[in-house]
Amino acid sequence: MSVAVRFEAICKDYGPVRVLHGVSFDLSPGRVYGLLGENGAGKSTLMKILAGYEAISEGRLLIDGQPQRFTSSRAAEAAGIVLIHQEFNLAEHLTVAQNMFLGHEKTRGWLLDEKAMNAEAARYLKQVGLDVPPATRVRDLIVAEKQLVEIAKALSRRARFLIMDEPTATLTSSETRRLFAVMAQLKADGVTILYISHKLDEVERNTDEVIVMRDGLFVTRELTASLTRQQMANLMVGRELSDMFPAKVPLAPDAPVLLKVEGLSVAGWSTDLSFEVRAGEVLGFAGLVGAGRTESFEALLGLRARSAGSLHLNGKRVDIRTPREAMINGMTYLSEDRKGKGLHVNLGLRENLTMMTMERYARPWLDVKQEKAALASAVEDFNIRTGDLDSRARMLSGGNQQKLALAKYLHSDPRVIVLDEPSRGVDVGAKRDIYFLIHRLAAEGRAVIVISSELIELIGLCHRVAVMRAGTLQTTLGAEHLTEEELIAHATGTH
Repeated sequence: MSVAVRFEAICKDYGPVRVLHGVSFDLSPGRVYGLLGENGAGKSTLMKILAGYEAISEGRLLIDGQPQRFTSSRAAEAAGIVLIHQEFNLAEHLTVAQNMFLGHEKTRGWLLDEKAMNAEAARYLKQVGLDVPPATRVRDLIVAEKQLVEIAKALSRRARFLIMDEPTATLTSSETRRLFAVMAQLKADGVTILYISHKLDEVERNTDEVIVMRDGLFVTRELTASLTRQQMANLMVGRELSDMFPAKVPLAPDAPVLLKVEGLSVAGWSTDLSFEVRAGEVLGFAGLVGAGRTESFEALLGLRARSAGSLHLNGKRVDIRTPREAMINGMTYLSEDRKGKGLHVNLGLRENLTMMTMERYARPWLDVKQEKAALASAVEDFNIRTGDLDSRARMLSGGNQQKLALAKYLHSDPRVIVLDEPSRGVDVGAKRDIYFLIHRLAAEGRAVIVISSELIELIGLCHRVAVMRAGTLQTTLGAEHLTEEELIAHATGTH
């Protein structure tokens, strides 16, 4: 096969820390490669080098046999290389079309040709299955729609090399199938696709080869058909992975109700939602994108307005209007948007960990030594991989950012914990860590609510699963009824 891209002994340093160690492999045109590795393995860093977002410290990058050192993403795009970011790279105040053509605007004389840009944007939106007007402001889209805009934007660049970093993390099953069809067409057109995903079933179905990285090193390259998912997972973590899910903590028959919600309504999102969760219980919430799960819990925590509903915590009726009031009453919520709503990525690890509980450390002067001790304890307790405790949160990999966010929201010692998509975009090893953490929280007598789009996750973790559709609670299934087929049937209204 001809070689389209070649990495030769690529090294990358951030100050004194080396994160890529002599990575070498090549890629052929018209192939789909699954790039696998735990968070922190160096996958995204290597892809940012290819896409012009990062510079090489040592080694060579060859495109069609010619050495390249891209000085910007624009230069890489000129060579036909486009990266679809895991974290959205969109201007929220601009329209969908304006985002798609940002830096590549169409003009008519001295003026922007909005009509031409909207028409072309509509074609690419249709290709990815997104039915929104091109003049819609990005800030008015839900997370899944923003992901589809990112994909449409990349397609509009007519890439020869397309890098997809967790592209299906926020998509429904139908949107995901549409994306895979687009990938198949691009492959047939000779496009080289690098597919980074922790969903090994997707890698298994849609890639020709897998390339595995670990700790900044190239590990192996294999034909996808020659590996099982379990073998892929073992190669990623460098050891045999035992069961992903711990045994569920038996729920005591007299376990007290820690959270009771009655008649919750959120305008435009949910109507008359009622449920309860007990000490030691893991309660799941399933449903398609737009079912109203996230919006309902944001309303419970005071992050958006609710039109009706009552809330009891620890047997006492409370009226929560802000997340701080929720924390004071022993309830916390970790958003699905860890960078936008979970962490301040430009602040340090220590500041992120302690900002919700600052009164512990400022009496009245800030006790930095005590903060550092708390951070060191959290890094060990949550298995956060960082080379430097003084680094900023943005320097952590996605999975380690998620663990830091979990540590931050659990630092207030809540009794009721709501986790929205807790394992989205994290590798198989980090997922297992998070699952065992949820098990530990339940074993300590806390109530844990898990909102997740991964049905296997809900089945493996939860004592019961509540299924929402179109803003209403359809049913709550006990452990004996938890199957993918049953959950999908209730979520789609085909039961």
